[in-house]
Amino acid sequence: MNQTLSTTPVLIAGGGPVGMTLALELAFHGVASILVERRPSTTKHPKMDLTNGRSMELFRRLGIVEQARAAGVAEDQKLDITYATSATGYRLHTFDYGSPAQQREIGRRRNDGRMTLEPPMRVSQVMLEPVLKKAIDESPLVDVRFGWVFEDFTQDHDGVTSTIRCESSGENQQVRSRFLAGCDGGSSKVRKVADIEVEGEWGVVPVYLVHFESTDHTVLAKFGAAYHLQTGFGTLIAQNGRNIWTLHVVLPPGTDIDAIKPEDLLRQFAGRDFEFEILVANHWTPHMVVAEKYRDGNVFLAGDAAHQFVPTGGYGMNTGIADAVDLGWKLSAVVNEWGGEKLLASVTERHVIALQNRVAAMSNMTERFTIEAYIQEIRATIDLDSSSASAQRLDISNKIQEIGNAENESWGIEHGYQYADSEIIEYPSNLSEQPAFDRLHVNPSFWPGSRLPLFYLESDGRALFDLLGRDFTLIALGDADTTEIETAAAKCDIPMAVVRINKDKNLEALGKRLVLVRPDQHIAWSGNKWPEDSKKLLLKVCGKG
Repeated sequence: MNQTLSTTPVLIAGGGPVGMTLALELAFHGVASILVERRPSTTKHPKMDLTNGRSMELFRRLGIVEQARAAGVAEDQKLDITYATSATGYRLHTFDYGSPAQQREIGRRRNDGRMTLEPPMRVSQVMLEPVLKKAIDESPLVDVRFGWVFEDFTQDHDGVTSTIRCESSGENQQVRSRFLAGCDGGSSKVRKVADIEVEGEWGVVPVYLVHFESTDHTVLAKFGAAYHLQTGFGTLIAQNGRNIWTLHVVLPPGTDIDAIKPEDLLRQFAGRDFEFEILVANHWTPHMVVAEKYRDGNVFLAGDAAHQFVPTGGYGMNTGIADAVDLGWKLSAVVNEWGGEKLLASVTERHVIALQNRVAAMSNMTERFTIEAYIQEIRATIDLDSSSASAQRLDISNKIQEIGNAENESWGIEHGYQYADSEIIEYPSNLSEQPAFDRLHVNPSFWPGSRLPLFYLESDGRALFDLLGRDFTLIALGDADTTEIETAAAKCDIPMAVVRINKDKNLEALGKRLVLVRPDQHIAWSGNKWPEDSKKLLLKVCGKG
């Protein structure tokens, strides 16, 4: 067939949450893209059930946070994690996290820089994807092509020529782009054509998923509203807080997959029969792999194309959302001609975070399996649902409390991470001031590479994040003179907003009067006075130094 030619600054292969977020990020900076997705519509398959606070901050920045929340579980429903002997048996232990609405109020009341501007949101990817799809459909800068397959590419110094195919008509088309972004999932065609290897462990554990509908809350919510209900046999996820649920059961080695009856799994988990309608049931296998690199020339990877984790902690899509924002602002800066080559090379920042998150996901899984094994060990000696097993149930509760629930408490992993050893960040010469990274806790600081800590200003209660500009932002405390850096930014054509804050004890306590914030809300530089060469600093942080 004859091939037509389209041109665009960025071609995005893959229209899942990561690809669509990347398209929105590019549009946020005024950069056009073509997005191709093999599926004719958004996903119908249950995936991902929590958008964490950091991702929600980034959605707020893109102007879609309210639309996302409208698609998710109501903010007054809890995020609790409950362990029980069975769905209809005895409660063993509950980790009480309250509701997103409560977390929002706690964050404002504490105002200690340790929380996110937006609380997490319970939402299935089935519900989230249509929100993102509507946003890209409405953007004049995104050419949305669902039902188109990415086939191949070749690249040269100036860009990439890709071949795409329309599934319905069979039409082939070539797309010439400055950049190609592979957001096309774990079996990424972009990654394969680029010949980028992945390393890690494939097929960590076999899992069986049963996605079903039921209104029998006497069985499925005996212990009250909970986000996850775990029994040692499986994990039940309350998807919409009403009638849609997903059960995940880790299968013992040697299980005959073909012999599994999903209805039997539901009844075994519940401890009795109940009314339900199975919507989806299938076997799946999570992986723990990371691409060896995220870039090959003008071709980049993000999301599952770059990394795949077991779901303990929810680091898969959420890591991918941050990938998309990171890649999006950097590609935009280069397209808009104020960013340099080193911005493109700096996608290694996200590679390091993926490796860090993989370790955390595996640790979370190990902790979960340790608890489940302990429950099964005691269950082998006594009927845990008998009235005489109260001492054993208390023993299990104590064990669960001792092991903890880092899976849902790793705030350092979710939003307290730092970009270290980056070529586009200016670090202090005295590294002794660098706050230690803590997987569980956030240490708020103005240390370069860190996410800007979230504070509400004492003057008027506004959130610091809501004052940031679209590109770089200079935060100046007190009477700090910004003339030199503003002049240098203007001469270098680097877009930079200035936020002046006269007095704020929380910000002053962090010890820096000047803070330069990147478009992705991470700190590029901080200090109490300008370095001798302001131009050199600015060229470095925009990848031209």
